[in-house]
Amino acid sequence: MKVLLLLAAAAVASVHGDGIPVYGKPPVPHHGPVHYDESPKPFAYQYGVSDSYTGTNFAANENSDGKTVIGSYTVHLPDGRVQTVSYTADHYNGYIADVKYEGVPQYPPAPKPYAPGPPKYGR
Repeated sequence: MKVLLLLAAAAVASVHGDGIPVYGKPPVPHHGPVHYDESPKPFAYQYGVSDSYTGTNFAANENSDGKTVIGSYTVHLPDGRVQTVSYTADHYNGYIADVKYEGVPQYPPAPKPYAPGPPKYGR
């Protein structure tokens, strides 16, 4: 019985007068909309990779005034040509691309058709 009285006294001592435990009141919930500025922002970037060991070679650049995006990218294709794509994009006209190729495609020679050799043993 003494143990129960001690536990009850400890429980009462750990509670403030308003019935809230000592470890703190719960956080007040945030009511109301959170507004973020989602308007388009101007930006610009560019990058490129040129690795003579692996043959990797490409580049890109793009910039925007907040309304229209203008950019281009260049890729060295496996057939030896260089593909350049220049584009613009906005909410009125959409995405408009101009694709150009430089060089003449180079293809490896076609493999010879299969022809079986003479039999390895006699009849």
